[in-house]
Amino acid sequence: MRNDDAGGGTEAGGGGGPAAGAGALPDYAERVLDVAELIPPGRVMTYGDVAEWLGGGGPRQVGRAMALYGGAVPWWRVVRSDGALLAGHELRALDHYREEGTPLREAARSAEGHLPRLDMKRARWDGAGTGDMAHI
Repeated sequence: MRNDDAGGGTEAGGGGGPAAGAGALPDYAERVLDVAELIPPGRVMTYGDVAEWLGGGGPRQVGRAMALYGGAVPWWRVVRSDGALLAGHELRALDHYREEGTPLREAARSAEGHLPRLDMKRARWDGAGTGDMAHI
């Protein structure tokens, strides 16, 4: 059973989702969360990367699973492909990125809010070194 550090719901979604309190996650969501837990500190995978790795679904399905159930895993490591920080959770994610040493690109002074983006070329993880992934 996963521990939900978001206090019921997730960082991205807030609700608990249809299975909240039911004790069981949908199979696809469980697989998405398993992948999120494998991503090393300081690295990220995009929603599309996760879907491709799982061999099913797509970025939206991964995003939905993360929004509903991702509070129990390192949610900040599953990201948009453009490197933008998760809307509404930018500062919490930024704290995690800085703590883990995730590569960032500083925002231009003219950028709204002056928030950095992830440096996707350096931060993106391809899953190398994870061994047998047949259980996911």
